[in-house]
Amino acid sequence: MDQPKDIERTYRKIELITRRWWFLLIFIVINTIIPPYASREFSPHEIGKVTEAILTQAIIFSLPSEVYVVFKVVPIILISLIMLMKNKVARLFNVYVAITYILFALLQSIAITEEYGFAVLTGNLVMFMIVSTFWFWESVVHKNNFTSIKRSPWRYWVVPLAFLAFWYPINSQTLVPDFNPIYIFTNIAGLTFCTMTPVYLAVLILYWPQINVATLRVTSLAGILIAFWNVIVNFFIAPDILWWNGILHLPLLSISIYAFILSFRKSKLYQR
Repeated sequence: MDQPKDIERTYRKIELITRRWWFLLIFIVINTIIPPYASREFSPHEIGKVTEAILTQAIIFSLPSEVYVVFKVVPIILISLIMLMKNKVARLFNVYVAITYILFALLQSIAITEEYGFAVLTGNLVMFMIVSTFWFWESVVHKNNFTSIKRSPWRYWVVPLAFLAFWYPINSQTLVPDFNPIYIFTNIAGLTFCTMTPVYLAVLILYWPQINVATLRVTSLAGILIAFWNVIVNFFIAPDILWWNGILHLPLLSISIYAFILSFRKSKLYQR
């Protein structure tokens, strides 16, 4: 079905804006320059400690385990329905993804910390909200087309990596490898940015170019930025403890970089 001309025109304008160097720069600045907020005063040299306190004491860790199960089962169902019902569930999938990015923003970027009181990782919160906005926008413009297309077999390399991120086989107490298959359905990974973003991007990559390119670009850029900080922390600051957690973040890094590059490849914008 053809898009109304005003919607198509708006889509093309936004897609072009997200290609501009200044848009990309603004996005990077949001994540790297905006300082965290805390109800208790802290000096600039404590920003790293405040960030660590927020990430390790975020609201997400206080949720009941049943919530984690829900956000593991639902994406499995939605992706299965995409393969079976295709565009009939496209809007439902887009809205679900948008909602989860709001949850990532609120649950992973806000904490009641022992050291600094109420604290917010402002840059991440704003960035995740922007990503969410793009997915809500996609639910309006309907550029993601999940009908079957011919694709190169090599593009499926994202699938095992996305699955590894979704599984997130790690012992939450010792942070060592733990390949218990129950984690596919029970752990925290369904509610975290770093583990679900590779899954969402993998879906878009498999259906490229019949997808919302601007949404792909913004989501993957956010993934690259978050993956970069995770690489620094996991492999260079605390590799003795976090090396396996770092490896489990490589799907986010590799898939995000690939998706970001793919979003700039010259291809006629798909019209529904």
